[in-house]
Amino acid sequence: MDALPMTIPAPGLPARVRIHEVGARDGLQNEKTTVPTEVKAEFVHRLADAGLTTIEATSFVHPKWVPQLADAETLFPRLQGLADVHLPVLVPNERGLDRALSLGADRIAVFASATESFAKANLNRTVAESLAMFEPVVTRAKEARAHVRGYLSMCFGDPWEGAVPVHQVVRVAKSLMDMGCDELSLGDTIGVATPGHVQALLSALNEEGVATNVIGVHFHDTYGQALSNTLAALQHGVTTVDASAGGLGGCPYAKSATGNLATEDLVWMLNGLGIETGVDLGRLSATSAWMAGHLGRPSPSRTVRALVPEAQSPQEQ
Repeated sequence: MDALPMTIPAPGLPARVRIHEVGARDGLQNEKTTVPTEVKAEFVHRLADAGLTTIEATSFVHPKWVPQLADAETLFPRLQGLADVHLPVLVPNERGLDRALSLGADRIAVFASATESFAKANLNRTVAESLAMFEPVVTRAKEARAHVRGYLSMCFGDPWEGAVPVHQVVRVAKSLMDMGCDELSLGDTIGVATPGHVQALLSALNEEGVATNVIGVHFHDTYGQALSNTLAALQHGVTTVDASAGGLGGCPYAKSATGNLATEDLVWMLNGLGIETGVDLGRLSATSAWMAGHLGRPSPSRTVRALVPEAQSPQEQ
């Protein structure tokens, strides 16, 4: 647990990065075996204890579509009282928003697609129909003084449509921001992005008036590119990076989507670059090893496996 990289800053990078932790929602949503509510609650508390200040808690989606998150109403109240921790929740529609607001949620996320194929698979709507569904959600959330994040999936490639044109992504991204979203998360849902593509998309968004300081990046590591793509985004000035503790997660509607960027792997790199995160890597790695034990399989994170050898043969700790 004492291993740390040598710190050698690189020029042109931000001094601090905010990690948007998605392990408790995106990381667990595709698990076939139901994770008990008390385990999820302890997971979030442990993540907060490790220094993470934005932890996506759950999704107020219909249990039929994501059974793992059917306990949203039971889980969310157990997370209240975490000091200085934001707890965003995903809402698919106005009904989901009502459920979230009734429990006091003040950070809301909607989930759009840059491609027609994924919009159909994920939301059973066209891109235009899904944006029309989200507009009143965003409007009402803002009226309730909630912070709204707009997720945009398939920003770099789509399993049915192939490479996604940059201008197509920019058009949908602009629609999300124009309806009132405070923040935009660019998702590489199937992990096909490369650094040049990342910087081209960020530049195109800037040219259309979407400022870098409202953009977050959400990379999957299907082809081992998540960290290199993150570094490219940091070089562009991005300071919000989505990651999942232990590298948990995928996407139930895109079979080629493997795990998210592991938070521990991200923190190791940022520590080496001298970039502040406020995260205790030892505590975070122990938390992911603990969760790997509950899930009954090794942690996908290379950093977790290096720092917590027992995480390679998990057993509940």
